[in-house]
Amino acid sequence: MVAMAAQVVLFLIGAARRSYAALAIPIALMVTFLSVLGFWVGWTLASMEDDLTGLEFEAEPLDEN
Repeated sequence: MVAMAAQVVLFLIGAARRSYAALAIPIALMVTFLSVLGFWVGWTLASMEDDLTGLEFEAEPLDEN
Protein backbone atom coordinates (compact mmCIF):
# COMPACT_ATOMS: atom_id res chain seq x y z
CA MET A 1 0.00 0.00 0.00
CA VAL A 2 2.87 2.34 0.73
CA ALA A 3 4.27 1.73 -2.76
CA MET A 4 0.91 2.59 -4.32
CA ALA A 5 0.64 5.80 -2.31
CA ALA A 6 4.18 6.76 -3.34
CA GLN A 7 3.34 6.03 -6.95
CA VAL A 8 0.28 8.30 -6.83
CA VAL A 9 2.27 11.10 -5.18
CA LEU A 10 5.06 10.83 -7.76
CA PHE A 11 2.51 10.76 -10.58
CA LEU A 12 0.76 13.88 -9.28
CA ILE A 13 4.07 15.70 -8.86
CA GLY A 14 5.09 14.77 -12.41
CA ALA A 15 1.70 15.79 -13.79
CA ALA A 16 1.86 19.12 -11.95
CA ARG A 17 5.28 19.77 -13.48
CA ARG A 18 3.81 18.82 -16.88
CA SER A 19 6.34 16.03 -17.25
CA TYR A 20 5.88 13.84 -20.31
CA ALA A 21 7.35 10.84 -18.45
CA ALA A 22 4.66 11.07 -15.77
CA LEU A 23 2.09 10.04 -18.37
CA ALA A 24 4.24 8.04 -20.79
CA ILE A 25 5.67 5.54 -18.28
CA PRO A 26 2.33 4.37 -16.77
CA ILE A 27 0.74 4.17 -20.23
CA ALA A 28 3.72 2.20 -21.55
CA LEU A 29 3.45 -0.18 -18.60
CA MET A 30 -0.27 -0.69 -19.18
CA VAL A 31 0.22 -1.31 -22.91
CA THR A 32 3.03 -3.76 -22.15
CA PHE A 33 0.90 -5.58 -19.58
CA LEU A 34 -2.07 -5.86 -21.97
CA SER A 35 0.19 -7.03 -24.81
CA VAL A 36 1.74 -9.74 -22.65
CA LEU A 37 -1.70 -10.78 -21.40
CA GLY A 38 -3.03 -10.97 -24.97
CA PHE A 39 0.00 -12.98 -26.11
CA TRP A 40 -0.41 -15.38 -23.18
CA VAL A 41 -4.13 -15.93 -23.91
CA GLY A 42 -3.43 -16.43 -27.62
CA TRP A 43 -0.58 -18.85 -26.92
CA THR A 44 -2.77 -20.80 -24.51
CA LEU A 45 -5.62 -21.05 -27.03
CA ALA A 46 -3.29 -22.02 -29.87
CA SER A 47 -1.49 -24.72 -27.90
CA MET A 48 -4.55 -26.36 -26.33
CA GLU A 49 -5.31 -29.89 -27.38
CA ASP A 50 -8.86 -30.58 -28.48
CA ASP A 51 -10.38 -33.15 -26.15
CA LEU A 52 -13.91 -33.59 -27.44
CA THR A 53 -14.21 -37.34 -26.78
CA GLY A 54 -16.57 -36.82 -23.83
CA LEU A 55 -19.01 -34.81 -25.94
CA GLU A 56 -20.06 -37.64 -28.26
CA PHE A 57 -23.65 -38.78 -27.77
CA GLU A 58 -26.52 -40.22 -29.72
CA ALA A 59 -29.17 -37.74 -30.76
CA GLU A 60 -32.63 -38.52 -29.44
CA PRO A 61 -35.57 -38.11 -31.83
CA LEU A 62 -37.84 -35.14 -31.15
CA ASP A 63 -41.30 -35.87 -29.78
CA GLU A 64 -43.70 -34.02 -32.11
CA ASN A 65 -46.88 -34.48 -30.04
